[in-house]
Amino acid sequence: MKRLAIDVQPEEYAVARLDPDAAVPEELLAPGRGGLVSVTRTAAELSVICAADFAPASARVEAGWRLLTVRGPLAFTLTGIIAALANELASAGVALVTLSTFDTDHVLVKQADLGRAVEALTAAGHEVHLPS
Repeated sequence: MKRLAIDVQPEEYAVARLDPDAAVPEELLAPGRGGLVSVTRTAAELSVICAADFAPASARVEAGWRLLTVRGPLAFTLTGIIAALANELASAGVALVTLSTFDTDHVLVKQADLGRAVEALTAAGHEVHLPS
């Protein structure tokens, strides 16, 4: 695995669950809203990942996540990035949530595990940048 540059985002994030037939909260996708927002609908749920301050009030919310973003863009032909990060974090006992965008991959870890996550990723040879 090549050495990755990973940026820890400054905001606290939340993973939220709404009913499968719920409307996507429009304010989440408003232009100018900073940070990552991911909306995924399945037959069983509508899931949202967003800055904790913007988590839908009517959702079941799991807050306290920190977002680690692999610097991209990453070519679609690259393999094993999420697998390597997940393995390194699992070896350190750090639970995670992953998602990918067109340009890159993202990992969320609980705030309480952030220090261990940074240590594990750094020990594996990755360059981890904390917010200033």
